[in-house]
Amino acid sequence: MTTIENRSVAREFAGKRALVTGGTRGIGAAIVRQLLDAGAEVLTTARSATSTMPAGATFVAADMRTRAGAEALATTAQEVFGGVDVLVHNAGGAQPYQGSAAIPDEVWQEALDLNFLASVRLDSLLVPGMRERRSGMIVHISSAAVPTAAPQFLHYVAAKAALQTYSRGLALELAPFGIRVNAVSPGRTATPGGEETRELWARIGADDNSAPSTDDTAAPSTDSAVPLGRDGRPDDIANAVLFLASDRASWLTGSNLFLDGGEFPRG
Repeated sequence: MTTIENRSVAREFAGKRALVTGGTRGIGAAIVRQLLDAGAEVLTTARSATSTMPAGATFVAADMRTRAGAEALATTAQEVFGGVDVLVHNAGGAQPYQGSAAIPDEVWQEALDLNFLASVRLDSLLVPGMRERRSGMIVHISSAAVPTAAPQFLHYVAAKAALQTYSRGLALELAPFGIRVNAVSPGRTATPGGEETRELWARIGADDNSAPSTDDTAAPSTDSAVPLGRDGRPDDIANAVLFLASDRASWLTGSNLFLDGGEFPRG
């Protein structure tokens, strides 16, 4: 049964302008879809469009590994929407290596650019408008794998650890301006197109201490490593993101919410 309260929640983002990076598949697409359903205008980006991109969102191609990509995206957001009220940083990922010594300098740099500096750059371009309006909500998508410090993914988890620290510091800086900043750290999440990471997820916690390759391409697990007994779903992550970005979380900032079914240690 639909109640008046439920109907109001369903449209709680009406009039809000949202930007979601990496919003064409998996977790990002679920976030975009839920924001649209809640009444927001949504701009999303990736390096290229996909068939899984939710209908109704405005898409712009951008490479978030570069300063130029962030600048082009911020310019488009200003031209299309006149500003951004909700900013969700979802783009991220990395490939495994046989230990930290095997990770080349350029791979370290790419991991930092995509998983950390992309958020720093885009925030620096869009936060001034939020400060002027004295309002805004920012959500950084990190990873529950950070506390594992997995050697095969040390470039990835180190970048995500930096993102968590940055997110907390930015929250403290922007709180006096009415801008809230929070992080979400997903664990293994079942999404379409994640076959290439199925074995990696299955080995988390095993002797080789591997970790996930991306935030939004994880496939279902085949073991019982998750205490709640199942992998996450994209909508599980999107539900949390929308809560953090909503007025229902108006007194919540500087947090890092683990969404992993209880699997990982808290760092």
